[in-house]
Amino acid sequence: MTSNQPTPYPRTFSHIGISVPDLDAAVKFYTEVMGWYLIMEPTDITEDDSAIGEMCTDVFGAGWEHFRIAHLSTGDRIGVELFEFKNQQNPEDNFEYWKTGVFHFCVQDPNLEELAEKIVAAGGKKRMKAPRYYYPGEKPYRMIYMEDPFGNIVEIYSHSYELHYSSGAYNG
Repeated sequence: MTSNQPTPYPRTFSHIGISVPDLDAAVKFYTEVMGWYLIMEPTDITEDDSAIGEMCTDVFGAGWEHFRIAHLSTGDRIGVELFEFKNQQNPEDNFEYWKTGVFHFCVQDPNLEELAEKIVAAGGKKRMKAPRYYYPGEKPYRMIYMEDPFGNIVEIYSHSYELHYSSGAYNG
């Protein structure tokens, strides 16, 4: 049986939205520690009848009142929206990996040890004692889980996602 449906293709990743308790501190962290570009300064958004106000009401429902947002971009042009909402609640432990939803995002840095130390120096913390090598003694691929100063979980890979998993990363 032949299908007339087009073959699906891999979509590219556009951006991720991250809630933070202090937008200015987050912009400073993500630009100075992660090296991301600030492409739109922190901006106040208010619940009103403007186009952005109506769009946010569609998404959040009525009564959100206001929030602050900034837009950044990674070195490979992935967008990062940072949100600071009124009455923001910061969980004691933001690592509820067993719950549905995004529990981390991953960045790539060939010197992940140095980036991990920069994150700690900026107020974040390590979620692992030391990086894990995927192919010890064979390949230099490694990773580590971290937490940014705002409680968001950040994983760091030394090499590309494809290199980590194309050889069966869980076999060793």
